[in-house]
Amino acid sequence: MRSLLLVLAMALGMPALADPAVLRPVNELRVAQGHAPMVYAPSLENAALLHAIDMAQRKYFAHEGRDGSTVGQRVTAQGYEWCLVAENIAKGQRSLTQVMQDWAESPGHLANMIRPELREIGVARGPGHLWVMVLAAPC
Repeated sequence: MRSLLLVLAMALGMPALADPAVLRPVNELRVAQGHAPMVYAPSLENAALLHAIDMAQRKYFAHEGRDGSTVGQRVTAQGYEWCLVAENIAKGQRSLTQVMQDWAESPGHLANMIRPELREIGVARGPGHLWVMVLAAPC
């Protein structure tokens, strides 16, 4: 499953998994607030990518999956044991730079990105410029 997700992410134009371009904007915000930087988590990216693809294929835009799933359930399905989880979604931004800027300018999305308890992150871009960021704290 992991290799299929990698192929899909690359085909969709998502930056490489551990690409600093994915972590840098969030970590700059966090460090400016005096918080520790985020660490990339492949399982969080998997959950993000699957949700982005599902939203594109089923033509909806919501935190709740069409199957009724929550971000916590989607993260758990990827084998990640979390104590705290959050999700940012966006639609229409054509670049990682733009979506990060838009999330940083939104109070709720920004709060997720700088919340000190959240320590790991995965970001994915799905078809139709659907973006999902999953942030979590492992147990």
